[in-house]
This record gives sequence, structure tokens and C-alpha cells, in this order.
Amino acid sequence: MKVFDAHCHLQDPRIVKVAPKLIETAVKAGVVGFVVNGISENDWNLVNQMAQSYPSIVPCFGLHPWYVAERTPNWFNTLKNLFDVTPSAAVGEIGLDKGSRGKQIDFTDQVEVFQSQIQLAKELERPASVHCVRAYGDLLQIMQRIGPFPAGVILHSYLGSAEMVPEFAKLGAYFSFSGFLMSMKVQKAKKMLKMVPSERILLETDAPDALPKSPLESLYLVEEDSSESNPKESHAPEGTSGLNEDASTMPKETLNHPANILYVLDYVASLLEMTKEEVAELSYQNAVRLFSYRDQS
Repeated sequence: MKVFDAHCHLQDPRIVKVAPKLIETAVKAGVVGFVVNGISENDWNLVNQMAQSYPSIVPCFGLHPWYVAERTPNWFNTLKNLFDVTPSAAVGEIGLDKGSRGKQIDFTDQVEVFQSQIQLAKELERPASVHCVRAYGDLLQIMQRIGPFPAGVILHSYLGSAEMVPEFAKLGAYFSFSGFLMSMKVQKAKKMLKMVPSERILLETDAPDALPKSPLESLYLVEEDSSESNPKESHAPEGTSGLNEDASTMPKETLNHPANILYVLDYVASLLEMTKEEVAELSYQNAVRLFSYRDQS
């Protein structure tokens, strides 16, 4: 059974030192691809280096809405130049955010930066991975004005309404689901998932964030090593005291492991009333198709 992680951040400072081990473990668990999203000028080159070291990594470069205030005057030229020399790269992570953290960033600024990047993705004919928090109406309006997007737009960790799914799908959107889906009311999540065309479903971890609320004894964890103040990898042993607990009992800062995509898969399959093998196969094929431009690069 093959699984494709459609959105993660293996370059994140919290896990980059153990990224080789995390990748090795995830590959053994069946993960065959990792779409690694940059978030600012500070990490684009690191994402590029990781993709050169690991053929399973799809590099993405983009300016995340949380970091728009920190951009340099030359940020967009730097971004365009990176795409010129990296034909395998997609666009991301970009987006709009009106949540608690996004409220601290001027929304007009966010919109300006987002529009320039989504337009670039359209011109380059490459997919774009989009972060959206409490701004789905704004996002839809912009996508309707600039789209459609034949190369695809990934609505990462989608938690929008069921009603908006057909509107986004018409424009070329794919819907990617992470552990955050488990925070949505079950009936609402089921209704929304069943609106998503099967050829537009993707799975992701958003690692090191979005730890699934799965039983602790089965989760793959990235723990802090107090002796070295570096993270280390572990697989929670069976028969521990956490047998009847799930990840919601863990501290909020607990890091997510890319192998935990298997628990996202289980949850999505249960809501869709499909086997996990069926959901794994269709989401894998969707990701392969979405990133097939790399075969021509």
C-alpha cells in the first residue's frame, strides 16, 4: 500500500536534524512521496537542498501569510529565479489567514502577496499549496478572478464547508486532509468529505504539526531528547500507560511524524465508508497525477 504525503515541512527547525530518520521510517511504513513546503525566503534553499538529497521529496517554494511582513523588497524576484532553476518545484505554502495568528498580519498585504504567487503558479503551470484559515470566501473570490487552475491548487488541511467544495473543485482545487480533520465534528466532516470528488482527494501530515488524535500506543512520535536538546524519533510502545488515551491528551507542542499519515488515512477511509486500501490508492494516484509535470522537467 503506497501513500503520498501531499503537504509537510521536513525542513522545519524543530525536526530538520532528524529528518533523514523520519523519512526512512515513513518510507518503511509505505510513504513514497513528501511534498515539502517552504514558508519564507529563509528556508527556500534548505527545501531545495533536501529535494536534491531525496528523490521522494517534491520541493515547494512560497511565502506563507504569517511571514509576509518579513519579506525583503526582492522576495518575488528571488522566488521566480528559484522556479527558473528548479523545474521540479511547485508553489507553496501560500495563502490567507484571518485566524488568531493571521489577524496580526495586515490582510491587504496578505492578499497582495497571495495574488502574485497564485498568478505565478498559473503562469508556470504548476500546482500551488494553499493555507486558508477563516478566509475561504476571500480565497474563492480571488481564485474565481484569476482561475481556473488546470495544474491544480491544493487546499491543504481543508476544513471549509461542504457547500464550497463544488465551487473550488470547478476551479481545479484538490482537497488535502491532515490530522486537523479530527478536530471537526464527525457529521460535518463526513458531509464535507462526501462532497469531494474522489479524483480530488489528497492526504497529508503537515508534519511536524497536526498530530492525529489517534491512540497514543500506535502513533509515531518525535520526542525531545533532554540530554542533547535535539528531537529524536520513537514509536510509542504497546502496553504503555497511555493505552486508552489519544493524542488530544498530549501537550499542544507535541511534534507530528510523517509516518502518521497512516492514521489520517484510517480516519478518512472510515468517514468515507471505504477501505483504507481504496483511499490510499486513489489519493496516491491523485498525487502522482498532480505532480506529473515533474516527469517532463
